[in-house]
Formats: sequence, structure tokens, C-alpha cells
Amino acid sequence: MTESLEIHTFFHQATCTATHLATVSGHAAIIDAALDYDPASGRTSTQSADEIIAYVKQENLAVDWILETHVHADHLTAAPYLREKLGGKVGIGENVRAVQKTFQEVFNLHDGFTPDGSQFDHLFGDDETFKLGNLTGKVMHTPGHTPACVSYCIGDAVFVGDTLFMPDFGSARCDFPDGDAGLLYRSIQRILQLPPETRVFVGHDYAPGDRGYEWECTVARERAENKHVRDGIDEAAFVAMRQERDAELSMPGLILPSVQVNIRGGSLPPAEENGISYLKMPLNAF
Repeated sequence: MTESLEIHTFFHQATCTATHLATVSGHAAIIDAALDYDPASGRTSTQSADEIIAYVKQENLAVDWILETHVHADHLTAAPYLREKLGGKVGIGENVRAVQKTFQEVFNLHDGFTPDGSQFDHLFGDDETFKLGNLTGKVMHTPGHTPACVSYCIGDAVFVGDTLFMPDFGSARCDFPDGDAGLLYRSIQRILQLPPETRVFVGHDYAPGDRGYEWECTVARERAENKHVRDGIDEAAFVAMRQERDAELSMPGLILPSVQVNIRGGSLPPAEENGISYLKMPLNAF
């Protein structure tokens, strides 16, 4: 008898990020983990990641995968720290190379940075499969928010990152470099073709209406209730809504520090001769 997938979620309230720990038969995958970062002081810390580590050790889990759904623009990833402490391979979609090339130009990273995805342990192709315990996971390329976005289907669950949110919050923005609202709509439709009972785990929640934080839904509920992409909303209407909404949004507060760390697989920029790492702040680039 195949064991079912269990999910334990850690919520990083500073960035409203839901980090999901998926476990089956003693094996685990950690999806979209956040590093603590104080933009005022420039200090990083690992308190949130250490909570995940403590739980994994308490439950005596073997970490097979540390998965990224995309290059995040709202938090720094804790993937390399978790790999150091727990093992496992850091995986992301193969189209991360496109994101790296775009932001190589934004940050003028032409000395020592190669946009080939080698900063990660594994680059997943569309429909590629992977093992987690006795389950076989499948990767779905779900671009639109970014070119590199993927969703991970494991057992009866799908981990969608920023592509889809809880029904009362809707869908991801598409105004980042190389974002595409039409692509996002088609990616979401692919997710919504999964069995209706499939559990949907989102990467963020912002608790609209002060309802309390949530991060788990179902395909059936998304199709019935999602304010942006429920059944009956076509691509043209979605694109028009998304473009109008995105035009009113401010850039995420952590996009500049986050992206230049996350395209490196979560590693900080190389230290300079004084032993300190520095982040770049491009002026008037966005």
C-alpha cells in the first residue's frame, strides 16, 4: 500500500511565505524556504530555517530535495543553508537560465557569474519525474509570473509557488521582466486540469480581509471560487484584469536583494578583499 503524502507548513510572516515540508515514508522535500533578512541593517539570519531543521531532525526525516518553484523576488532563499545542514539536492526549473541572463544584465554581473544554472544541483525539465520516498513526483513548467516558474506534483498535492494563490487573492503578478499574463493563464489552466480533489499548496498568503493565513486549497475550489481564474473566465478577460492590476502595483520591497542572491542559488555574492559581501542597487532600472 502506497503511503500518503504528509505536509507540514512553516509560515515566514516577514515575507508571507509558506514553506512546505512534504514527507512520505521517512523522506522529505522542502519547498520554497526563506532566509531571514533585515533590509535596514543588511543582516541575514537563519532562525526560520533552523525551525525547519529542528523539525526534520525531531521527525528523523531524510531530506531528498530542496525545491524552488522559481527565482523569488520577495525573499532570499535558505536553500544552500538547508542543504549544508540536512543534505539533499537543490532543484529548480531549467528555465532559470533565462532569468539569470536577464538579471545578469540588470546587475551587470559579468565577472565570475555564469547564467547556466550551475548554481543549482538539478535543473528540471517540463514533465520530468523525480522520486520522493515511494512516490514519483512530476514537474510542470508553469511560466507567466516568471519564465522559470514550475509546479511540483507529488502524490495528491501540487505545490504552485506564486502561480496561483488562495481563491480570494487570485493569481500572480506578471509585470516582472519576461512575465506574460497570457502564459500565466494557460499555466493555471494546466494546474486546474489536475483531478479536482488535488490539494493545492500556495507559496504565499496575505490574509485579505483579516481572515487569517491560509495556504491549502483544492483544484475544485480554485475552479469554483478563484477571483481571477475560476471557471468561465477566459484568457482575454484574465489578461485585461492582470495588466490593469499590475500597472497599479509597487515593486516588492525585497526584489533587488532577493533576485541577485536567488539567481546564485541562494549563495551571497563573493566576498570582497575585506571579507564582506555586497549587494548591488541598480538605480532607475525599474
